[in-house]
Amino acid sequence: MATSGTTTFNLDLTEIMEEAYDLCGLSMMSGGEYNSAKRALNLIFLEWQNKGLNLWKIEQATTSLTAGTNTYAAESSALEIVDAFIRTDAADTEKQFDQRLRRISRTEYNHQAKKLTQSKPTQYFVDKGTSSMNIVVWSTPDSQQTYTLVYDYIKRIEDAGANADINPDVPARYLPCLTYALAYNIACKNNEALNKVPMIKARYDELWNEVSDADRERAPVKFVPNMSVYR
Repeated sequence: MATSGTTTFNLDLTEIMEEAYDLCGLSMMSGGEYNSAKRALNLIFLEWQNKGLNLWKIEQATTSLTAGTNTYAAESSALEIVDAFIRTDAADTEKQFDQRLRRISRTEYNHQAKKLTQSKPTQYFVDKGTSSMNIVVWSTPDSQQTYTLVYDYIKRIEDAGANADINPDVPARYLPCLTYALAYNIACKNNEALNKVPMIKARYDELWNEVSDADRERAPVKFVPNMSVYR
């Protein structure tokens, strides 16, 4: 059996928009409709970022800690911090050691009585602003060792952009879901397609459940019972 031998199928923004309009039984006729569809894609990307963990957007960053300083700016594109740890003796193949930091809430940090205590950090909290994010570690780093803060973060999905021939910043397996998400948005705003809204929405929800389930960690979970309660 002859097959294509390729696995590179993708859609650019214009093709996604055309497919979405086809699902609505409509034609994209004007520049205004294109701009509206592009805005809708950007809103969809923001919606998806609020829905949960996007594994394909997780990246790792490092920053050197300074003795006496407990607040450090996260990457500007970071939406959320997933995990963090302190590394000592970085790049030393024999001595490098990573220790995971426990994430605490702002309230827990505020209740720390001695915030200026200097030692190896063991905890952190994430201070989120409207346009920036800081990682606050506790204890405040001392000068006894060289510490590196290593953290995994969810990076923001890139905007649809100005050019129509670019690909969206999502894995190919998300393209059907993205197309139906855009179609749902278009149908809700167009009287001629309102009758298609329930069908498109149902299919969108179905596709979202499929891809979001696939975009999860597959590592096994081990539960260890607390045997002390039986003693």
